[in-house]
Amino acid sequence: MTTTPELEEEETEAPAPPTPPKRRITWQKLTFLPAALVAILLATWLWFNQAHLDAISENALSNGQVSKALWQHVQLTVISTFFVLIIAIPLGILLTRGAFRRAAPVAMTFANMGQATPAIGLLALLVIWLGTGEKAALIGIIIYAVLPVLSNTIAGLKANDPTLLEAARGIGMSQLGVLARVELPLAVPLILAGVRTALVLNVGTATLATFGGGGGLGVLITTGITTQRMPVLVLGSILTVSLALLVDWLASLAELLLRPRGLEVGT
Repeated sequence: MTTTPELEEEETEAPAPPTPPKRRITWQKLTFLPAALVAILLATWLWFNQAHLDAISENALSNGQVSKALWQHVQLTVISTFFVLIIAIPLGILLTRGAFRRAAPVAMTFANMGQATPAIGLLALLVIWLGTGEKAALIGIIIYAVLPVLSNTIAGLKANDPTLLEAARGIGMSQLGVLARVELPLAVPLILAGVRTALVLNVGTATLATFGGGGGLGVLITTGITTQRMPVLVLGSILTVSLALLVDWLASLAELLLRPRGLEVGT
């Protein structure tokens, strides 16, 4: 049997193995927002150097009160987000399993009620019940931010292709194995989007913690409003906005880096 040169070339030239898609983190994504934040903070600092600070403004901004308020705000955001994650993600997983699916509408109703309630009114009720302090502020922030993580966890798990799940069970994987190795990785993009939303919500809602004695940058904002001191109000507002933008940028990077490799095409 004779072979033509064309057939010999086809036999010797094996197709190259497919290369996994690369993570496309462009310099624009890495540097644009931090550069904008630096510009905002620099402009604020230059404005402060030109602004006239009277005794009331200096008293509100002296003795490390700005750094203390910023640190309290960061603590409120981080702690509340941690508790949102350990509550909403396991609850979302549970509400997509077996008989617990019937309770999903009820849980979503309560989560919607928590976010639909005005934050300041919710905080006032918690202060009446628990007294002033960080505890009431944290509980209020957590209740307000549970919805996006819970709803995205449920939606992400429900959106998985049933044929993939059946294939995983067909090769002998247990229910826990299917959840950990198939369902959750595929739902990661939606879950991370919910976490990103919750983070930004927590930064904004934490400014209301001052009304319950929880501290944070809301102290500067309310002080600037009540004393009619624009420098104090501007500083508190600029720091809050900058923190929200920074948190959103970090969450977007985490969303890009942690998503499954097969879902990165086009990012």
